[in-house]
Amino acid sequence: MSLTASTKLRGLLEIISAANEFDNVPIRHHEDVLLRRLQDRLPVKVSSNKINSPQVKTNLLLQAHFSRFQLPPDLQSDQHLVLSRVISLLQAAVDVISSNGWLAPALAAMELAQMCVQGLWDSDSPLRQIPYFTPDLVKTCAADGVDSVFALMGLEDEDRARLLAGFDAQQVREVARFCNRYPSIDLSFEVVDSDSLVAGAPVVLKVTLERESDEDEAAAGAADVGPVIAPYFPLKKDEGWWIVAGNPETKSLLAIKRFTLQTRLNVKLEFVAPKAGKFACKLYLMSDSYLGVDQELDVDLDVAEGEESSDEEEEGEAEAGEEEDGAADEDTQMAE
Repeated sequence: MSLTASTKLRGLLEIISAANEFDNVPIRHHEDVLLRRLQDRLPVKVSSNKINSPQVKTNLLLQAHFSRFQLPPDLQSDQHLVLSRVISLLQAAVDVISSNGWLAPALAAMELAQMCVQGLWDSDSPLRQIPYFTPDLVKTCAADGVDSVFALMGLEDEDRARLLAGFDAQQVREVARFCNRYPSIDLSFEVVDSDSLVAGAPVVLKVTLERESDEDEAAAGAADVGPVIAPYFPLKKDEGWWIVAGNPETKSLLAIKRFTLQTRLNVKLEFVAPKAGKFACKLYLMSDSYLGVDQELDVDLDVAEGEESSDEEEEGEAEAGEEEDGAADEDTQMAE
């Protein structure tokens, strides 16, 4: 299997698992029995004929990580090896996909990076990232209309205390630490010279990103960025981000930049304006570490005809006129 414009997250998981970097994942004697049992509990099935291959084992270990399964010590050690290499592979995959202008697989690779860091499936609630938040507690939160970390943070103190009533003081402090570290980014943009966009000429988006912080952090002049809080990831991980301009209608990726963000940052994205007329695309902000913080904004452009297209139209009209004149001459000669 190879990367294509239509590769989805599950296909990307298979492709990443087959990378040469995992060729030395050890296969132990009689380990196939453990791997088959593991596969029976996982949602994405792989070929049982190759259960002893490093590629299939890597796939199963990643799925077990997303499912937060407890593994025997040997498999856990192998899983840590896989996780220590997978983020750099996904970053390289994003580069390759972006160079081909494929939007959906690029976004899928970014989501897969989040899954690897947090040890969750893309379908899991973002609340599962918070320390001590079990599936049962997530259901309780959902019943109260709390379905995201931001929704939990926005609760009145007494309502939040009621949801965390089963936690001791240390656990509450860890929950607060996670919520304070969880990135809330204010995303805005402007189209440079938006009134004079021309088909075939560059479009420049000036994107502004600003991390929201509490009053104490604002007074100190810095937000609490620090390493990502990811207890299921075996390595220290710093936040990384992608900003992407894409056209979901044509499924094309127009521009992309990777960056880190402390407090505030201006980023420029540039791509070529399409044909004249109304043009709608989207701006995507994607994390490589946290679920539930991605954003997308609509970008509406009004593109005028370029000089080239105007010249071509004039040439076409002139040629059509010459043909009509020639036909008229022939008619005159026939009449004579």
